[in-house]
Amino acid sequence: MTRSVPFLENPARLALLWAGLLLVLLTAMGILQHRALTAELAQETAVLHRLASQRADQHDAHLTALSAIAVASDDPDQRLFLEVAASITRFYPRISAITLVPLQGDGAAVGTALDPALVTQIRAAALASDGEIALLPDPARTGHYIMVKRSPNSSTARHGLILSIDAARLLDEAGPFWTRPGLGLALSLPDGTPLFRRGAVEEAWQTKILGSASQPLRLDTARSIALRDLFPPLRTALVLLAATLAAVGALAFLRQRRRAGQAMEQARLSALDSRLAHAARVNAMGEMASGLTHELTQPLTAILAQAQAGRRLLARGDSNRLASVLEDTVAQARRASAILERFRNWSRPQTATVLAFDLRAALRNVAALLGAQARAQSVALAFDLPPDPVLLRADPVEMEQVAFNLVRNALEALSDRPAGQVRVTLRTEAGQAVLTIRDNGPGIAPDMRARLFTPFTTTRADGTGLGLALSQRLVERAGGEIALEDSPDGASFRITLPLAGDTP
Repeated sequence: MTRSVPFLENPARLALLWAGLLLVLLTAMGILQHRALTAELAQETAVLHRLASQRADQHDAHLTALSAIAVASDDPDQRLFLEVAASITRFYPRISAITLVPLQGDGAAVGTALDPALVTQIRAAALASDGEIALLPDPARTGHYIMVKRSPNSSTARHGLILSIDAARLLDEAGPFWTRPGLGLALSLPDGTPLFRRGAVEEAWQTKILGSASQPLRLDTARSIALRDLFPPLRTALVLLAATLAAVGALAFLRQRRRAGQAMEQARLSALDSRLAHAARVNAMGEMASGLTHELTQPLTAILAQAQAGRRLLARGDSNRLASVLEDTVAQARRASAILERFRNWSRPQTATVLAFDLRAALRNVAALLGAQARAQSVALAFDLPPDPVLLRADPVEMEQVAFNLVRNALEALSDRPAGQVRVTLRTEAGQAVLTIRDNGPGIAPDMRARLFTPFTTTRADGTGLGLALSQRLVERAGGEIALEDSPDGASFRITLPLAGDTP
Protein backbone atom coordinates (compact mmCIF):
# COMPACT_ATOMS: atom_id res chain seq x y z
CA MET A 1 0.00 0.00 0.00
CA THR A 2 1.41 3.40 -0.99
CA ARG A 3 1.64 5.94 1.84
CA SER A 4 0.48 9.45 0.84
CA VAL A 5 2.84 12.34 1.55
CA PRO A 6 1.25 15.01 3.79
CA PHE A 7 0.90 18.46 2.25
CA LEU A 8 3.33 20.04 4.71
CA GLU A 9 6.03 17.49 3.90
CA ASN A 10 5.81 17.92 0.11
CA PRO A 11 8.66 20.29 -0.99
CA ALA A 12 6.95 21.26 -4.27
CA ARG A 13 3.72 22.28 -2.53
CA LEU A 14 5.62 24.21 0.13
CA ALA A 15 7.52 26.11 -2.57
CA LEU A 16 4.24 26.88 -4.34
CA LEU A 17 2.74 28.19 -1.08
CA TRP A 18 5.77 30.42 -0.46
CA ALA A 19 5.74 31.72 -4.06
CA GLY A 20 2.04 32.58 -3.82
CA LEU A 21 2.56 34.52 -0.60
CA LEU A 22 5.52 36.37 -2.11
CA LEU A 23 3.50 37.24 -5.22
CA VAL A 24 0.72 38.74 -3.11
CA LEU A 25 3.15 40.84 -1.08
CA LEU A 26 5.06 42.06 -4.14
CA THR A 27 1.83 42.95 -5.93
CA ALA A 28 0.67 44.99 -2.95
CA MET A 29 4.05 46.71 -2.72
CA GLY A 30 4.04 47.54 -6.44
CA ILE A 31 0.54 49.04 -6.26
CA LEU A 32 1.39 51.17 -3.23
CA GLN A 33 4.68 52.33 -4.78
CA HIS A 34 2.94 53.24 -8.04
CA ARG A 35 0.38 55.29 -6.11
CA ALA A 36 3.13 57.03 -4.16
CA LEU A 37 5.08 57.94 -7.33
CA THR A 38 1.93 59.20 -9.04
CA ALA A 39 0.97 61.28 -6.00
CA GLU A 40 4.48 62.75 -5.84
CA LEU A 41 4.26 63.78 -9.52
CA ALA A 42 0.87 65.43 -8.92
CA GLN A 43 2.17 67.34 -5.90
CA GLU A 44 5.34 68.57 -7.65
CA THR A 45 3.30 69.53 -10.73
CA ALA A 46 0.97 71.63 -8.57
CA VAL A 47 3.94 73.45 -7.02
CA LEU A 48 5.48 74.15 -10.44
CA HIS A 49 2.12 75.26 -11.86
CA ARG A 50 1.68 77.74 -9.02
CA LEU A 51 5.22 79.15 -9.51
CA ALA A 52 4.85 79.56 -13.29
CA SER A 53 1.38 81.16 -12.91
CA GLN A 54 2.71 83.72 -10.44
CA ARG A 55 5.58 84.61 -12.77
CA ALA A 56 3.24 84.93 -15.75
CA ASP A 57 1.05 87.36 -13.80
CA GLN A 58 4.10 89.60 -13.33
CA HIS A 59 4.34 90.05 -17.11
CA ASP A 60 0.88 91.69 -17.19
CA ALA A 61 2.02 94.20 -14.59
CA HIS A 62 5.15 95.00 -16.61
CA LEU A 63 3.11 95.59 -19.78
CA THR A 64 0.68 97.88 -17.96
CA ALA A 65 3.48 99.97 -16.43
CA LEU A 66 5.43 100.25 -19.70
CA SER A 67 2.29 101.22 -21.61
CA ALA A 68 1.52 103.99 -19.13
CA ILE A 69 5.08 105.36 -19.46
CA ALA A 70 4.97 105.27 -23.25
CA VAL A 71 1.59 107.04 -23.43
CA ALA A 72 2.50 109.72 -20.87
CA SER A 73 5.93 110.58 -22.36
CA ASP A 74 6.38 113.50 -24.76
CA ASP A 75 9.95 112.44 -25.52
CA PRO A 76 10.16 111.15 -29.13
CA ASP A 77 13.18 109.03 -28.13
CA GLN A 78 11.28 107.41 -25.21
CA ARG A 79 14.34 107.57 -22.98
CA LEU A 80 12.37 106.94 -19.76
CA PHE A 81 10.70 103.96 -21.40
CA LEU A 82 14.08 102.55 -22.38
CA GLU A 83 15.48 103.00 -18.85
CA VAL A 84 12.55 101.17 -17.30
CA ALA A 85 12.74 98.44 -19.97
CA ALA A 86 16.46 97.94 -19.30
CA SER A 87 15.80 97.63 -15.56
CA ILE A 88 13.09 95.02 -16.14
CA THR A 89 15.27 92.86 -18.38
CA ARG A 90 18.12 93.13 -15.89
CA PHE A 91 16.06 92.06 -12.87
CA TYR A 92 13.92 89.52 -14.79
CA PRO A 93 16.31 87.56 -17.08
CA ARG A 94 13.43 85.53 -18.51
CA ILE A 95 12.22 88.74 -20.27
CA SER A 96 14.70 88.80 -23.15
CA ALA A 97 13.31 91.75 -25.14
CA ILE A 98 10.99 94.75 -24.74
CA THR A 99 10.02 96.68 -27.87
CA LEU A 100 7.75 99.69 -28.57
CA VAL A 101 6.62 100.08 -32.21
CA PRO A 102 4.71 103.15 -33.57
CA LEU A 103 1.51 102.11 -35.35
CA GLN A 104 1.21 105.27 -37.51
CA GLY A 105 3.79 107.34 -39.32
CA ASP A 106 7.42 106.56 -39.92
CA GLY A 107 8.60 106.69 -36.32
CA ALA A 108 11.35 104.25 -35.37
CA ALA A 109 10.83 101.36 -33.01
CA VAL A 110 12.63 101.51 -29.65
CA GLY A 111 13.48 98.74 -27.23
CA THR A 112 16.09 96.47 -25.70
CA ALA A 113 16.27 94.25 -28.79
CA LEU A 114 15.13 95.23 -32.28
CA ASP A 115 14.54 92.79 -35.10
CA PRO A 116 12.91 93.84 -38.40
CA ALA A 117 10.76 90.70 -38.64
CA LEU A 118 9.65 91.14 -35.03
CA VAL A 119 8.78 94.82 -35.56
CA THR A 120 6.57 93.94 -38.52
CA GLN A 121 4.83 91.17 -36.53
CA ILE A 122 4.24 93.49 -33.56
CA ARG A 123 2.62 96.18 -35.74
CA ALA A 124 0.32 93.66 -37.47
CA ALA A 125 -0.73 91.98 -34.19
CA ALA A 126 -1.38 95.32 -32.44
CA LEU A 127 -3.46 96.68 -35.33
CA ALA A 128 -5.54 93.45 -35.35
CA SER A 129 -6.01 93.46 -31.56
CA ASP A 130 -9.47 93.77 -30.05
CA GLY A 131 -8.05 94.68 -26.66
CA GLU A 132 -6.81 91.24 -25.65
CA ILE A 133 -3.08 90.51 -25.31
CA ALA A 134 -1.88 88.39 -28.26
CA LEU A 135 0.46 85.42 -27.66
CA LEU A 136 2.75 84.43 -30.52
CA PRO A 137 5.97 82.45 -30.94
CA ASP A 138 9.00 84.75 -31.16
CA PRO A 139 10.31 84.51 -34.76
CA ALA A 140 13.77 85.69 -33.70
CA ARG A 141 14.34 83.42 -30.67
CA THR A 142 13.75 79.70 -30.38
CA GLY A 143 11.86 78.69 -27.23
CA HIS A 144 10.51 82.24 -26.66
CA TYR A 145 7.01 83.63 -26.96
CA ILE A 146 5.92 87.24 -27.28
CA MET A 147 3.07 89.15 -25.63
CA VAL A 148 1.68 91.93 -27.87
CA LYS A 149 -0.41 94.75 -26.41
CA ARG A 150 -1.64 97.95 -28.03
CA SER A 151 -0.88 101.19 -26.20
CA PRO A 152 -3.12 102.79 -25.17
CA ASN A 153 -5.45 99.81 -25.17
CA SER A 154 -8.16 101.41 -27.31
CA SER A 155 -9.08 101.98 -30.94
CA THR A 156 -6.85 105.08 -30.90
CA ALA A 157 -3.74 103.10 -30.00
CA ARG A 158 -0.47 104.77 -31.02
CA HIS A 159 2.01 101.99 -30.23
CA GLY A 160 2.42 98.27 -30.23
CA LEU A 161 4.17 96.98 -27.08
CA ILE A 162 5.73 93.55 -26.65
CA LEU A 163 7.57 91.42 -24.14
CA SER A 164 9.61 88.44 -25.37
CA ILE A 165 9.63 85.68 -22.71
CA ASP A 166 12.12 82.80 -22.45
CA ALA A 167 9.90 79.79 -21.68
CA ALA A 168 12.81 77.78 -20.24
CA ARG A 169 13.59 80.51 -17.71
CA LEU A 170 9.92 80.73 -16.78
CA LEU A 171 10.45 77.26 -15.27
CA ASP A 172 14.09 77.67 -14.19
CA GLU A 173 13.25 77.18 -10.50
CA ALA A 174 11.36 73.94 -11.05
CA GLY A 175 13.61 72.26 -8.47
CA PRO A 176 15.85 69.18 -8.44
CA PHE A 177 12.85 66.84 -8.64
CA TRP A 178 12.45 67.53 -12.38
CA THR A 179 16.08 66.61 -13.14
CA ARG A 180 15.56 62.98 -12.09
CA PRO A 181 15.64 60.30 -14.82
CA GLY A 182 12.28 59.31 -16.24
CA LEU A 183 10.59 62.69 -15.68
CA GLY A 184 9.24 64.86 -18.50
CA LEU A 185 8.29 68.54 -18.50
CA ALA A 186 6.89 70.63 -21.38
CA LEU A 187 5.41 74.10 -21.90
CA SER A 188 3.46 75.15 -24.98
CA LEU A 189 1.27 77.98 -26.28
CA PRO A 190 -2.54 77.59 -26.13
CA ASP A 191 -2.58 76.59 -29.81
CA GLY A 192 -0.12 73.75 -29.11
CA THR A 193 3.06 75.43 -30.38
CA PRO A 194 5.88 73.88 -28.29
CA LEU A 195 8.08 76.28 -26.32
CA PHE A 196 10.09 74.16 -23.90
CA ARG A 197 10.63 70.46 -23.31
CA ARG A 198 12.77 68.51 -20.86
CA GLY A 199 12.74 64.73 -20.97
CA ALA A 200 10.13 62.59 -22.76
CA VAL A 201 6.50 63.71 -22.60
CA GLU A 202 4.88 61.38 -25.12
CA GLU A 203 1.92 60.84 -22.81
CA ALA A 204 1.22 63.58 -20.27
CA TRP A 205 0.14 62.29 -16.87
CA GLN A 206 -0.59 65.79 -15.62
CA THR A 207 -1.84 68.65 -17.81
CA LYS A 208 -2.48 72.07 -16.29
CA ILE A 209 -3.23 75.47 -17.80
CA LEU A 210 -1.36 78.36 -16.18
CA GLY A 211 -3.61 80.46 -13.98
CA SER A 212 -2.94 83.66 -15.93
CA ALA A 213 -5.76 85.28 -17.90
CA SER A 214 -3.38 86.66 -20.52
CA GLN A 215 -1.02 83.64 -20.76
CA PRO A 216 -2.98 80.38 -20.51
CA LEU A 217 0.08 78.32 -21.40
CA ARG A 218 -0.20 74.52 -21.26
CA LEU A 219 2.04 72.75 -18.74
CA ASP A 220 2.50 68.99 -19.34
CA THR A 221 4.34 66.64 -17.00
CA ALA A 222 4.96 62.90 -17.21
CA ARG A 223 6.81 60.15 -15.42
CA SER A 224 7.97 56.79 -16.75
CA ILE A 225 7.90 54.16 -14.02
CA ALA A 226 10.29 51.24 -14.41
CA LEU A 227 10.30 47.97 -12.48
CA ARG A 228 13.17 49.25 -10.35
CA ASP A 229 10.98 52.19 -9.29
CA LEU A 230 8.13 49.88 -8.30
CA PHE A 231 10.40 47.37 -6.57
CA PRO A 232 13.36 49.11 -4.90
CA PRO A 233 16.04 46.51 -4.13
CA LEU A 234 16.18 47.04 -0.37
CA ARG A 235 12.43 47.08 0.10
CA THR A 236 12.02 44.07 -2.16
CA ALA A 237 14.61 42.19 -0.12
CA LEU A 238 12.67 43.03 3.06
CA VAL A 239 9.44 41.76 1.50
CA LEU A 240 11.21 38.56 0.46
CA LEU A 241 12.47 38.12 4.01
CA ALA A 242 9.01 38.81 5.45
CA ALA A 243 7.40 36.29 3.08
CA THR A 244 9.99 33.68 4.02
CA LEU A 245 9.53 34.27 7.73
CA ALA A 246 5.75 34.16 7.35
CA ALA A 247 5.92 30.92 5.37
CA VAL A 248 8.27 29.35 7.91
CA GLY A 249 6.04 30.52 10.73
CA ALA A 250 2.94 29.14 9.03
CA LEU A 251 4.72 25.86 8.34
CA ALA A 252 5.81 25.56 11.95
CA PHE A 253 2.32 26.37 13.17
CA LEU A 254 0.58 23.88 10.87
CA ARG A 255 3.08 21.10 11.59
CA GLN A 256 2.75 21.65 15.30
CA ARG A 257 -1.02 21.61 15.00
CA ARG A 258 -0.85 18.29 13.18
CA ARG A 259 1.37 16.86 15.91
CA ALA A 260 -1.01 18.14 18.56
CA GLY A 261 -3.88 16.36 16.79
CA GLN A 262 -1.95 13.10 16.87
CA ALA A 263 -1.09 13.56 20.53
CA MET A 264 -4.75 14.24 21.36
CA GLU A 265 -5.58 10.64 20.33
CA GLN A 266 -3.33 9.33 23.12
CA ALA A 267 -4.03 11.85 25.84
CA ARG A 268 -6.84 14.23 24.94
CA LEU A 269 -6.65 16.65 27.84
CA SER A 270 -2.87 16.89 27.87
CA ALA A 271 -2.66 17.36 24.11
CA LEU A 272 -5.40 20.02 24.19
CA ASP A 273 -3.55 22.10 26.80
CA SER A 274 -0.31 21.83 24.86
CA ARG A 275 -1.90 22.82 21.54
CA LEU A 276 -3.71 25.82 22.97
CA ALA A 277 -0.59 27.08 24.74
CA HIS A 278 1.48 26.77 21.59
CA ALA A 279 -1.21 28.42 19.43
CA ALA A 280 -1.31 31.37 21.84
CA ARG A 281 2.47 31.80 21.62
CA VAL A 282 2.50 31.62 17.81
CA ASN A 283 -0.44 34.02 17.51
CA ALA A 284 1.32 36.47 19.83
CA MET A 285 4.48 36.25 17.72
CA GLY A 286 2.47 36.82 14.55
CA GLU A 287 0.69 39.81 16.09
CA MET A 288 4.00 41.29 17.26
CA ALA A 289 5.65 40.91 13.84
CA SER A 290 2.67 42.34 11.94
CA GLY A 291 2.12 45.04 14.52
CA LEU A 292 5.76 46.08 14.33
CA THR A 293 5.46 46.62 10.57
CA HIS A 294 2.14 48.47 11.05
CA GLU A 295 3.45 50.80 13.74
CA LEU A 296 6.86 51.59 12.21
CA THR A 297 5.26 52.67 8.93
CA GLN A 298 4.05 55.89 10.56
CA PRO A 299 7.35 57.35 11.88
CA LEU A 300 9.23 56.08 8.82
CA THR A 301 6.73 57.87 6.54
CA ALA A 302 7.24 61.05 8.57
CA ILE A 303 11.05 60.67 8.37
CA LEU A 304 10.84 60.21 4.58
CA ALA A 305 8.66 63.33 4.16
CA GLN A 306 10.94 65.39 6.39
CA ALA A 307 14.09 64.16 4.62
CA GLN A 308 12.60 65.20 1.26
CA ALA A 309 11.69 68.61 2.70
CA GLY A 310 15.23 68.92 4.09
CA ARG A 311 16.72 68.12 0.71
CA ARG A 312 14.66 70.87 -0.93
CA LEU A 313 15.62 73.35 1.81
CA LEU A 314 19.29 72.38 1.42
CA ALA A 315 19.08 72.99 -2.33
CA ARG A 316 17.69 76.45 -1.60
CA GLY A 317 20.32 77.18 1.07
CA ASP A 318 17.63 77.71 3.74
CA SER A 319 19.71 76.56 6.74
CA ASN A 320 17.40 78.09 9.34
CA ARG A 321 14.36 76.03 8.35
CA LEU A 322 16.57 73.00 7.67
CA ALA A 323 17.57 72.82 11.35
CA SER A 324 13.90 72.59 12.38
CA VAL A 325 13.24 69.82 9.81
CA LEU A 326 16.27 67.85 11.07
CA GLU A 327 15.08 68.17 14.67
CA ASP A 328 11.67 66.76 13.64
CA THR A 329 13.43 63.90 11.80
CA VAL A 330 15.46 63.05 14.92
CA ALA A 331 12.27 63.11 17.00
CA GLN A 332 10.54 60.66 14.64
CA ALA A 333 13.60 58.37 14.66
CA ARG A 334 13.52 58.32 18.44
CA ARG A 335 9.82 57.60 18.29
CA ALA A 336 10.49 54.60 16.04
CA SER A 337 13.19 53.45 18.49
CA ALA A 338 10.68 53.69 21.34
CA ILE A 339 8.21 51.57 19.38
CA LEU A 340 10.87 48.90 18.76
CA GLU A 341 11.75 48.85 22.46
CA ARG A 342 8.13 48.34 23.45
CA PHE A 343 7.70 45.48 20.96
CA ARG A 344 10.92 43.82 22.17
CA ASN A 345 9.46 43.64 25.66
CA TRP A 346 5.86 43.07 24.52
CA SER A 347 5.59 39.59 25.97
CA ARG A 348 6.97 40.58 29.37
CA PRO A 349 4.48 41.86 31.98
CA GLN A 350 5.54 45.42 32.73
CA THR A 351 4.13 48.84 33.43
CA ALA A 352 4.00 51.31 30.51
CA THR A 353 5.76 54.66 30.79
CA VAL A 354 3.38 56.88 32.75
CA LEU A 355 3.77 60.64 32.45
CA ALA A 356 1.52 63.61 33.01
CA PHE A 357 1.17 65.22 29.58
CA ASP A 358 -1.20 67.44 27.62
CA LEU A 359 -3.29 65.36 25.21
CA ARG A 360 -3.67 68.42 22.96
CA ALA A 361 0.06 68.30 22.15
CA ALA A 362 -0.25 64.70 20.93
CA LEU A 363 -3.23 65.64 18.75
CA ARG A 364 -1.31 68.57 17.25
CA ASN A 365 1.47 66.14 16.31
CA VAL A 366 -1.12 63.95 14.59
CA ALA A 367 -2.46 67.00 12.72
CA ALA A 368 1.05 67.85 11.52
CA LEU A 369 1.79 64.26 10.43
CA LEU A 370 -1.48 63.69 8.53
CA GLY A 371 -2.17 67.21 7.26
CA ALA A 372 -0.36 66.62 3.96
CA GLN A 373 -2.25 63.36 3.31
CA ALA A 374 -5.58 65.10 4.01
CA ARG A 375 -4.75 67.94 1.63
CA ALA A 376 -3.62 65.50 -1.07
CA GLN A 377 -7.01 63.73 -0.78
CA SER A 378 -8.91 67.06 -0.61
CA VAL A 379 -10.31 65.99 2.76
CA ALA A 380 -11.29 68.65 5.32
CA LEU A 381 -9.38 67.61 8.48
CA ALA A 382 -10.45 69.68 11.52
CA PHE A 383 -9.25 69.52 15.14
CA ASP A 384 -11.56 71.05 17.77
CA LEU A 385 -9.43 71.35 20.92
CA PRO A 386 -10.26 73.12 24.21
CA PRO A 387 -8.28 76.25 25.18
CA ASP A 388 -7.04 74.72 28.47
CA PRO A 389 -4.60 71.80 28.88
CA VAL A 390 -6.10 68.29 29.07
CA LEU A 391 -3.68 66.42 31.33
CA LEU A 392 -3.52 62.61 31.29
CA ARG A 393 -1.28 60.22 33.13
CA ALA A 394 -0.29 57.71 30.43
CA ASP A 395 2.38 56.97 27.82
CA PRO A 396 2.37 60.03 25.48
CA VAL A 397 3.71 58.04 22.50
CA GLU A 398 1.00 55.40 22.88
CA MET A 399 -1.81 57.94 23.10
CA GLU A 400 -0.46 59.73 20.02
CA GLN A 401 -0.31 56.36 18.27
CA VAL A 402 -3.98 55.68 19.06
CA ALA A 403 -5.11 59.05 17.66
CA PHE A 404 -2.87 58.62 14.60
CA ASN A 405 -4.34 55.15 13.85
CA LEU A 406 -7.94 56.36 14.05
CA VAL A 407 -7.44 59.55 12.02
CA ARG A 408 -5.45 57.70 9.35
CA ASN A 409 -8.17 55.02 9.14
CA ALA A 410 -10.73 57.79 8.62
CA LEU A 411 -8.66 59.35 5.81
CA GLU A 412 -8.23 55.98 4.11
CA ALA A 413 -12.00 55.42 4.29
CA LEU A 414 -12.43 58.70 2.36
CA SER A 415 -9.78 57.95 -0.30
CA ASP A 416 -12.30 57.79 -3.16
CA ARG A 417 -15.17 59.91 -1.81
CA PRO A 418 -15.75 63.58 -2.72
CA ALA A 419 -16.26 66.25 -0.03
CA GLY A 420 -14.61 64.08 2.64
CA GLN A 421 -14.56 65.38 6.20
CA VAL A 422 -12.76 64.19 9.34
CA ARG A 423 -13.42 65.98 12.63
CA VAL A 424 -11.44 65.36 15.83
CA THR A 425 -13.08 66.75 18.98
CA LEU A 426 -11.59 66.80 22.51
CA ARG A 427 -13.67 67.66 25.58
CA THR A 428 -13.54 67.05 29.35
CA GLU A 429 -16.57 65.60 31.12
CA ALA A 430 -16.89 64.46 34.74
CA GLY A 431 -13.17 64.01 35.34
CA GLN A 432 -12.56 62.31 31.99
CA ALA A 433 -11.10 63.33 28.65
CA VAL A 434 -13.48 62.47 25.81
CA LEU A 435 -11.91 62.21 22.36
CA THR A 436 -14.21 61.75 19.34
CA ILE A 437 -12.97 61.02 15.81
CA ARG A 438 -15.73 61.14 13.21
CA ASP A 439 -15.78 60.93 9.39
CA ASN A 440 -18.45 61.01 6.70
CA GLY A 441 -17.19 57.93 4.89
CA PRO A 442 -18.98 54.66 4.11
CA GLY A 443 -19.11 53.63 7.79
CA ILE A 444 -18.71 50.16 9.31
CA ALA A 445 -20.74 47.23 7.97
CA PRO A 446 -23.12 45.73 10.56
CA ASP A 447 -21.48 42.29 10.30
CA MET A 448 -18.08 43.83 11.17
CA ARG A 449 -19.10 45.75 14.30
CA ALA A 450 -19.04 42.82 16.73
CA ARG A 451 -15.45 41.86 15.80
CA LEU A 452 -14.10 45.30 14.92
CA PHE A 453 -11.45 45.25 17.67
CA THR A 454 -10.43 41.62 17.04
CA PRO A 455 -6.85 41.27 15.70
CA PHE A 456 -6.53 40.72 11.95
CA THR A 457 -10.05 42.01 11.25
CA THR A 458 -9.94 44.50 8.38
CA THR A 459 -12.11 45.85 5.55
CA ARG A 460 -9.15 46.85 3.35
CA ALA A 461 -7.37 44.51 0.97
CA ASP A 462 -3.96 45.81 2.08
CA GLY A 463 -4.82 46.22 5.79
CA THR A 464 -3.19 44.25 8.61
CA GLY A 465 -6.22 44.28 10.89
CA LEU A 466 -4.07 45.30 13.86
CA GLY A 467 -4.61 49.07 14.10
CA LEU A 468 -7.84 49.01 16.10
CA ALA A 469 -6.81 45.98 18.18
CA LEU A 470 -3.57 47.68 19.22
CA SER A 471 -5.38 50.95 19.85
CA GLN A 472 -7.86 49.22 22.16
CA ARG A 473 -5.03 47.58 24.08
CA LEU A 474 -3.19 50.89 24.54
CA VAL A 475 -6.34 52.75 25.64
CA GLU A 476 -7.27 50.05 28.16
CA ARG A 477 -3.71 50.03 29.52
CA ALA A 478 -4.15 53.76 30.18
CA GLY A 479 -7.33 53.03 32.14
CA GLY A 480 -9.70 54.16 29.39
CA GLU A 481 -12.23 52.78 26.95
CA ILE A 482 -12.69 52.95 23.18
CA ALA A 483 -15.97 52.27 21.39
CA LEU A 484 -17.68 52.67 18.04
CA GLU A 485 -20.59 55.10 18.33
CA ASP A 486 -23.80 55.12 16.32
CA SER A 487 -23.54 57.73 13.56
CA PRO A 488 -26.04 58.72 10.85
CA ASP A 489 -23.25 58.68 8.27
CA GLY A 490 -19.66 57.52 8.31
CA ALA A 491 -17.91 56.15 11.41
CA SER A 492 -17.47 57.71 14.85
CA PHE A 493 -15.07 56.44 17.55
CA ARG A 494 -15.25 57.66 21.15
CA ILE A 495 -12.31 57.35 23.54
CA THR A 496 -12.63 58.13 27.25
CA LEU A 497 -9.54 58.47 29.46
CA PRO A 498 -9.23 59.49 33.12
CA LEU A 499 -7.72 62.92 33.68
CA ALA A 500 -4.43 63.10 35.58
CA GLY A 501 -6.07 64.35 38.75
CA ASP A 502 -8.39 61.31 38.85
CA THR A 503 -5.79 58.67 38.06
CA PRO A 504 -4.47 56.72 41.03
